[in-house]
Amino acid sequence: MNNHMVTRSLAAVCGVGLLASLAACGDNTAAPESTSATKDGVASLTGEYAGAGASSQQTAVEAWIEGFRSQAPNATVAYNPSGSGAGVSTFLTGSTVWAGSDKALSAEEIEQSKSVCASGTAFDVPVYVSPIAVAFNLDGISTAGKHVNMDAATIAKVFNGEITRWNDPAITDQNPGLDLPNLTITVVHRSDKSGTTLNFVSYLKDVAPSAWPHDLSENWPNEVGQGAKGTSGVVSTIKQANGTIGYADFSQVGDLGTVAVKVGDDYTPISADAASKVIADSPVDTSVDGDNRIVIDINHKTAATGAYPIVLVSYDIVCPAYKESNDATFAKAWLTYVTSAEGQKAAQDAAGTAPLPSNLTGKITASIDQIKVG
Repeated sequence: MNNHMVTRSLAAVCGVGLLASLAACGDNTAAPESTSATKDGVASLTGEYAGAGASSQQTAVEAWIEGFRSQAPNATVAYNPSGSGAGVSTFLTGSTVWAGSDKALSAEEIEQSKSVCASGTAFDVPVYVSPIAVAFNLDGISTAGKHVNMDAATIAKVFNGEITRWNDPAITDQNPGLDLPNLTITVVHRSDKSGTTLNFVSYLKDVAPSAWPHDLSENWPNEVGQGAKGTSGVVSTIKQANGTIGYADFSQVGDLGTVAVKVGDDYTPISADAASKVIADSPVDTSVDGDNRIVIDINHKTAATGAYPIVLVSYDIVCPAYKESNDATFAKAWLTYVTSAEGQKAAQDAAGTAPLPSNLTGKITASIDQIKVG
């Protein structure tokens, strides 16, 4: 076994060890069906294939691994939910076949991928859409299944430490029907480099720039509150104390309370359908470097009725050609399955995420078809 495959095997073992304990999200109800030709082409696939990246994807990946097993029963697939930044870094060393990321590749990462891919540069395709919940733990409110209304400026000021108590007038004025307590707000944020963080602060920067002066980053930009690693870490920390608030992939928030976000004159509760309305109102970014890429420019300022604007689009990142032929066969079959109606239904059932708009599915298929097999 060569050094590349030794590294791959170790990554796979690591990912398998984490599969049972961590969770996340995925969906696409309008994707093309996975074809019998694709299934026949991978039926004899063997070996170990590791991915790493966004912890938000974990629940979906678990469902996809189970479904993919019926197409390639002799292949072992594992995923390490190490976070978007760590996953992309691991992929760019050649240690994994693919990366999951809540952030599209940067121009620098595209350039770096030339050393990993057999030819061309890596590309990213969306695999599901998930709303980001502003989740809270507040006795008598979250425990009663109630939402708290907030506009973008209020959310920004809470996470920037300017609003520090739950009964601050900026919150109570938007929630006349709730008895909000005189209780300190404890902010919980990601401690690791995270695409979820980037998507969350991008919303704040776009919609409430005067209240959110920080530059965009995958790292949390201030000293407010306490950090926790990964989606599951944030959710677990919020659950531990009354008065906490944080942001996390919706698929993992469970019975925590969630903020209904102001869009136009109304407040929209979080839901998969509300998230998909934002993506349907968002263009594809055609200015990005590299071939075959499908990157969504999320319209955080959407005025679409019933839209929930704090959304992440999570991507799978692969090469158009691999140095080992089995890797290419796997990558093409994997992406074909996870973006198919079959794969996306499995992810939706497992994680309850939003469907990709039907106008994207043809573009996604065309990109996947560029992976060179054989």
